[in-house]
Amino acid sequence: MADMKDIITTNIEQIIAAGETFKIVVTGYSMLPMLGFGRDTIVVRRTMPNEDIVGRIAMFRSERGHIVVHRVLRVDGAGVVTLRGYGNIAQYERVRREDIIGVVESVIRESGREVSCLSRWWRVRERLWIGLPRIVRQYALAVIRRVANLKRG
Repeated sequence: MADMKDIITTNIEQIIAAGETFKIVVTGYSMLPMLGFGRDTIVVRRTMPNEDIVGRIAMFRSERGHIVVHRVLRVDGAGVVTLRGYGNIAQYERVRREDIIGVVESVIRESGREVSCLSRWWRVRERLWIGLPRIVRQYALAVIRRVANLKRG
């Protein structure tokens, strides 16, 4: 019998291959504080192989086969993409360009308001967060995670 995670993963890749966008609820902490666990829904669309994705939030398949969403830091000449989550202080991922499933176009907040990931407001918030000293981000993330866990019950 197929694992539910495998079924969802296969369906995501089939939807993207058909050129459609899809919505999915964020289920991890690695993109805090920009994307919240269980409270935000992302809208993902397929990327073209030659599309510039640096600075975008991308969905990809990790080496362990998990579907992950992180920010693209760079793409080297050999097609290796380096990514990191906003909530990851030191950890980076490296995948091949063909492992990128799609990019996040927008985020639907708990309130139902949709925010474009290309909007000026989104970019300002991104730069402010990334520009904070590492130690400040580390302590802020500890507090944010604790509050998120309290809300979950």
